[in-house]
Amino acid sequence: MKKSLIALAVLGSFAGLTSAQTNVTIYGVVDVAISRDNNNAAAGNVTRMDSGVQSGSRLGFKGREDLGGGLSASFQLENGFNVDNGTFAQGGLLFGRQAWVGLNGSFGSVKLGRQYTPLFNALDTIDPFGTGMAGDTTRIMFNGGFVSGAVPLRTNNTINYSTPDMGGFTGAAAYGLGEKAGDSAANRELGLGLGYANGPINVQFAYNKQNQQTAVAPVTSNNDIKAAFLGGTYDFKVVKAHLAYGESTVDNNIAPTTSVKTRNWLAGVTIPFGASTVMASYIRNNVRDISNSNSNQWALGYTYALSKRTNLYTSFARTTNDSAARINIDATAPAGSNDSLYNVGIRHTF
Repeated sequence: MKKSLIALAVLGSFAGLTSAQTNVTIYGVVDVAISRDNNNAAAGNVTRMDSGVQSGSRLGFKGREDLGGGLSASFQLENGFNVDNGTFAQGGLLFGRQAWVGLNGSFGSVKLGRQYTPLFNALDTIDPFGTGMAGDTTRIMFNGGFVSGAVPLRTNNTINYSTPDMGGFTGAAAYGLGEKAGDSAANRELGLGLGYANGPINVQFAYNKQNQQTAVAPVTSNNDIKAAFLGGTYDFKVVKAHLAYGESTVDNNIAPTTSVKTRNWLAGVTIPFGASTVMASYIRNNVRDISNSNSNQWALGYTYALSKRTNLYTSFARTTNDSAARINIDATAPAGSNDSLYNVGIRHTF
């Protein structure tokens, strides 16, 4: 209770600051849906209210100060919250979505703090569902069922450099400090990103490496997790095509060494018409080192814009697993079970 009151006081102080500082912006998203998950759990299927299904619900503060000579300072503090029960998201962190400060200039930008990884940024622009709703790419891509957080959304203690836009070409490099005494390699994270976005074309490449992360059986602990992604979209105006390929490797550093490699393919479309948008995707997850561990996901979604800031949405995804695979199913369900997920929701931005 005391922590919650302190957090609310901090958020309130930022709200007061924005009234005096014109370069500080308050923004947010309120997103909630009714979901039905048929995941073969021993206790049965479940209907629930979920927060942040299309986009994570958030309250954020961002600002920029002109320092002169083409140099500026900027910051972003973004809180995530759960609409269904009013609690903080991201494990109860006050600014669990983003918390960083940096400098910007003709050289690009340097930011320090808790930030999105280049890998997630690339996935987000290529996924027809924008890494949201039932068709969210991260539900299956790079997921062999053996790694917790194989697609890292954010990293703490991160130094991030982003190039300026050079005729549509951009690049990013991120280094997350592990902060373990006596072992600078432990828990550190490296991310790289290259992209080209110009007119109807968007192509993104990203690489991410995490040192000594925790995995689950049959892979034991102290693992290096590597992931690479290449994807692109082409906007034909009446339809946008999405294609992507990814690979990930989990290398165990403790004998007997166990290595797990996955390959992923994505194909999808986005079809806008009037206030409506239809999206569809197919993703295959191929686990190369463990027999009968492949998975497939088919997804279909629809959004309807009531205004520039408010929309309704619905989506459906079906995951099928080989006999040894466990993607998107309850921990109590037997391997090889399948999953169906439905969402119907509303999103408002401000």
